[in-house]
Amino acid sequence: MEKFPITLVILNGKGANLPELRSAIGVMREEGYTLHIRVTWEQGDAARYVDEAIELGVETVVAGGGDGTINEVATALAQRDPARRPVLGILPLGTANDFATSIGIPVELDKALQLAMVGRAFDIDLVEVNKTAFFINMATGGFGTRITTETPERLKAALGGVSYFIHGLLRMDTLKPDRCEIRGENFSWEGDALAIGIGNGRQAGGGQQLCPQALINDGLLDLRIFTGEELLPALLTTITRPEESPNIIDGQSSWFEISAPHEITFNLDGEPLKGREFRIDVHPNALSCRLPPNCPLLG
Repeated sequence: MEKFPITLVILNGKGANLPELRSAIGVMREEGYTLHIRVTWEQGDAARYVDEAIELGVETVVAGGGDGTINEVATALAQRDPARRPVLGILPLGTANDFATSIGIPVELDKALQLAMVGRAFDIDLVEVNKTAFFINMATGGFGTRITTETPERLKAALGGVSYFIHGLLRMDTLKPDRCEIRGENFSWEGDALAIGIGNGRQAGGGQQLCPQALINDGLLDLRIFTGEELLPALLTTITRPEESPNIIDGQSSWFEISAPHEITFNLDGEPLKGREFRIDVHPNALSCRLPPNCPLLG
């Protein structure tokens, strides 16, 4: 007889061999918990493991990795039958861990694993883009997206989130805005955007608070556009004194439509999506996720 409901842990292969992770799993097993461990190797593994978890009747599926792994597991869960859908748990093992950090997941893996398995579950929103992709944290476009997608893996492994900032400084030659039009509920804007953040969560790119007021359970998306004709001064003011910047435009809506005269790229929790037209819709209460009781992103 099981002492506690069964958990299936899906680990990104890059972080599966951490000694502290093995120790945390061992401790939970010693306390009587049953954990099934699965390690991803290629695209599609996470979705297949979610299906396996449902067949096993597990109560919780833990996503162990960075924002991309959490996205992949959350997307798979959202596309399954709600009546049989397990709860999502989060174990931060990535480079930046933007979503896990912003929702208050402990950095200590033993505490994070315990929360992911037995913490209180809250209903949270998920966001769909062009009916083909999802994000749980944030979609970013513009210069910031080019930096995060181009930052070398070795630099990220060595320096973590600060690697994005360093790589950005080295690529100032690529600093140019994207012409686009953005529409939402009671919102319309057209112009040159240096960077765009559409947040279910609050931060991206290794800790940059792009949407500092966003909540993950309010049925709304927070939008922040960074503009500026003199781009370098605008960027520096935005980073150092955002409350004083004339180059910030904010909006909020349950959906946004974005169009551009040329192809642009949005980064969805680390995964790039290219196009000229984007339709972004929030799905309220799409998932149940184990979160700390003082999670700052709950309304």
